[in-house]
Amino acid sequence: MCGRYTLAKPWREIHALYRLNDKDAERNTAARYNIAPTQDVPFVHLDKEGSQVVSEGRWWLVPHWAKELQSKYPMFNARSEDAEKKPSFREAYKSKRCLIPGDGWYEWTKGDDGGKDPWFIHLADGSPFSFAGLWAYNTNAEVTSCTILTAAAVSPIDQVHNRMPIVLSPEHYDAWLDPATAVSDAKALLSNNLGASFEFYRVGREVNSSRTGNDPGLIERIE
Repeated sequence: MCGRYTLAKPWREIHALYRLNDKDAERNTAARYNIAPTQDVPFVHLDKEGSQVVSEGRWWLVPHWAKELQSKYPMFNARSEDAEKKPSFREAYKSKRCLIPGDGWYEWTKGDDGGKDPWFIHLADGSPFSFAGLWAYNTNAEVTSCTILTAAAVSPIDQVHNRMPIVLSPEHYDAWLDPATAVSDAKALLSNNLGASFEFYRVGREVNSSRTGNDPGLIERIE
């Protein structure tokens, strides 16, 4: 799963991942070190003309048919194994696939004292990347929202958790975003996951609280 992530790199580095318009290059974004579900996050998708654009949405998908903002089930992640069949995600999977930029995420293990020890997972060179996601717009609540697709963890991430977010290889961005890509073909693209390229280290428990957000000390390594 992915319940917290970071987006701390300068926007110019994020912008370089995509084919966004020049007007999207000058976004003034603050470094975020502890993004939590229900917070607004940027995501990249195609507009009606087929151009890549960036939007802001609630990180907790609200299906287009939902009558309420909240649900009794967590909607910030969607299992890639069967998301295309689930009523909550089925329509988004067909035509509202997206990429959610990040540069790290956290998972937890049980500490010797019974507490939760967080681990920061990132690419070796610290570069930003894209989670494969889905998005929706709900007219009842007038809210745009998104979710991150997950899969079984691969090595070395399986040492800290049995699930992981899907980090899509850049050469497959265009096909994933394109609504003309059939659902079955889009699902096949998710096997192009950069998970094996990641590494991790333990960080302080301050990150366990979603109220701590923009402190770079949250990703400092501890022994």
